[in-house]
Amino acid sequence: MSEKTVLKLDNICRTYGKKETALQVLNGVNLQIKSGEIVALVGPSGSGKSTLLHIAGLLDTPTSGTIFVQGVNMSKASDKARTHMRSTAIGFVYQSHLLLPDFNALENVMLPQLIAGKSMKEAKEHALFLLEEVGLKERVLHRSGELSGGEQQRVAIARALANRPALLLADEPTGNLDPKTSQSVFQTLLHLVKQTKLSAFIATHNPELAAQMTRQVSVQNGKLVELKGNAL
Repeated sequence: MSEKTVLKLDNICRTYGKKETALQVLNGVNLQIKSGEIVALVGPSGSGKSTLLHIAGLLDTPTSGTIFVQGVNMSKASDKARTHMRSTAIGFVYQSHLLLPDFNALENVMLPQLIAGKSMKEAKEHALFLLEEVGLKERVLHRSGELSGGEQQRVAIARALANRPALLLADEPTGNLDPKTSQSVFQTLLHLVKQTKLSAFIATHNPELAAQMTRQVSVQNGKLVELKGNAL
């Protein structure tokens, strides 16, 4: 495994509001995720997990602290630079699949590639490959409304990996699914993460899923605490 650090958060603080009404959600968070690591982010609702993921994904700006993505300091980067980094180096999977309802599975996975400048042929070939990898070879021309919840989330996973990111961020990616479907979809996610050798930072309430990752961290009183190491 390469020791390249894909994500580094250095003394991240995030405060909402001002003065008497200020709420400090993160208070000096430090984290490094190296190439190939799959890190579980666990903890109760309201602890700051989503805030931390949004900061790691350059969707939110910390009150103070430094963010490095693939060794590049993004803390004071322009909106254009942050958007470029998100589109080329970071993939997102949310609890809700957020597929475009007017497009079929194939088109949903092709679209981020076309936006990134890939040719129609290349985007289609890679989308077909990813959809086959997530078990949807026979469903590529179905729109989201014609897919089950588990199938929709598989499309969302394929879409998140479409531009070959170095880092995958997932916020409760199986939270809306029943336990059996959740386990199946999560195994698909782990398989693809390992196969592509990217890094992943995944928030989950499910201890069984968290135990399958490389290690676990938790936000506690605004700090990040290392819980345990796991063997994949």
